[in-house]
Amino acid sequence: MNVEQAILAAEQAVASSQLTAPALEHLKSWLTEERYQPYQASILQHIEQGAWQKLDDVFWTVIPFGTGGRRGRMYEFGSNAINERTIGESAQGLATYILEQPDSPSKQLSCAIAYDTRHRSREFAELCASIMVANGFEVYFLDEYRATPQLSFAVRFKHCDCGIMVTASHNPPSDNAVKVYWSTGGQILPPHDKAIIDRVMNTREIKKVDFQQALAAGQVKICTQEVDKAFFAEVHHYAWPGPRDSKIIFSPLHGVGSFAVMPVLEQAGFKDVEVYARHAEPSGDFPNVPGHVSNPENPAIFDEIIERAQQTGADLIIATDPDCDRLGCAAPLTLDSSGPWATINGNQIGALLTDFVCSKMQELGMLSERSYVVKTLVTTELTRRVAASYGVRCEGNLHVGFKWIAGTMDAIGPADFVFGTEESHGYLIGQYARDKDGAVACLLMSMLSAQLKSQGLSIHERLAALLRQHGYHQEGLVNVQMEGSEGMAHMQKLMQAFRSSPPQKLGGFPVAAVRDYKSLTVRAADGSTQPLDALPADMVMLDLDLEGNYFAVRPSGTEPKVKFYMFTYLPPAESQDLVAAKAKLAQRLADLERDIRSYVAGVIS
Repeated sequence: MNVEQAILAAEQAVASSQLTAPALEHLKSWLTEERYQPYQASILQHIEQGAWQKLDDVFWTVIPFGTGGRRGRMYEFGSNAINERTIGESAQGLATYILEQPDSPSKQLSCAIAYDTRHRSREFAELCASIMVANGFEVYFLDEYRATPQLSFAVRFKHCDCGIMVTASHNPPSDNAVKVYWSTGGQILPPHDKAIIDRVMNTREIKKVDFQQALAAGQVKICTQEVDKAFFAEVHHYAWPGPRDSKIIFSPLHGVGSFAVMPVLEQAGFKDVEVYARHAEPSGDFPNVPGHVSNPENPAIFDEIIERAQQTGADLIIATDPDCDRLGCAAPLTLDSSGPWATINGNQIGALLTDFVCSKMQELGMLSERSYVVKTLVTTELTRRVAASYGVRCEGNLHVGFKWIAGTMDAIGPADFVFGTEESHGYLIGQYARDKDGAVACLLMSMLSAQLKSQGLSIHERLAALLRQHGYHQEGLVNVQMEGSEGMAHMQKLMQAFRSSPPQKLGGFPVAAVRDYKSLTVRAADGSTQPLDALPADMVMLDLDLEGNYFAVRPSGTEPKVKFYMFTYLPPAESQDLVAAKAKLAQRLADLERDIRSYVAGVIS
């Protein structure tokens, strides 16, 4: 089959609804343009075999830069797949954009690059390095598995113009990605993000040199040990004096966590830390976790570790995702570790750590009237209330993605930054990085565990005290998978419906207002509108006619799904009986989820 015959067959596939029209356009480009010539034979073979579903999957769109960079399933070719071409375009587009900056011609440009344990991560890291060198950059290369926050730190420490982290975070083994960092050490923000993707989309030639030759010539500089030493020294600033008597089990979930978390805890004085053996091996297959998805947000990954903890008398279980930028944990309900255990969700961890950090900094005289914490719009308001109790303000009008927290740090000034937290288990303290850090979060949680143990309290008992003091907060998250081009059409239809004809009642409560972050308007129940003070984003929030109870919907920026966030709240006066309060809000969340699912089904049916 030649190219002309292949295009004809693809056009017929569109006519018979086996292939979508956008996929056909991208497919034609990959069959006819010189830049895609190396992939032509394999694409022709797929067409001959009639593999239309696979072809549609990998061609129906071009992978965008979302909240976590450019991420997707790996496949040997395709505009909607992670492969040598799409990774190469990402690096070349980044290099092209930086070379266009006014000060670029007058200095030696540099880029830091790191990678995790996923399949092909090292290969893609070398590819990115060879491209950056070919474009005139020096490359600082972390030559072993390293954590994303270490890459963020390396960009700042080596005064780089940019950074590239090869990881797909907690996605399935089929995926990989590049996260792109600016000179701040933070992920790309507007206007740079759109400008870079514009360069990526229009990349024709990808410049490359041989990686080994660049290494030999000193154009790629291995700096792993130097960056490690400096990174651990910075994190150690937050190893405040206090108890260290906590028996901890740590799981890296087959990722890079052991290379970051263990040195941090050892340096801080924690002597009794066990790496959970079944999750210790660095592996992109994530063989021993449920569903082979290493996500510390998933309570199921803790089930077997809890059994080990009960047997060994552990006080705390901590786990990090494959690139070690997220923390998950579980703890016994009381100080009896042989008894019942429970996980702590991302919102609760954030509130606990906000309370711990504020209390320690207050004790050390480190808080001032300018001190602030940062959270996103879909992170619990318990964090705001905890911060306020210490006289610390909370910056919370931020969209999803830790890059917005990092951007806020730089906009306001990092000197007064206390803590950053997001509901998806991302946390940061200090000025050394501009991305969430699983290692420092593990340190803070371990110190909190030891301090509470010395006071005769469990972590769950401290959380209960916060809920009584500030009111019971309970959140829920529903993810609805929407794969491929059909899924994208459903997403767009659903978001438009929430904007134009949202439900008038949810969970038995009237919807009092609709916040549309795309049009930046707030529409009240009576139809009146007013401006919304926020940055634009594809998100809608519905405020219920009940204080502190609301709902948000947004397409994921990194995965093919829509996320539904539910927030419920009872004031302190109604929260002293925690069992009753929990039951009441659990029912409220169930009612909200029922109504939301019913609404969604009606829209996309």
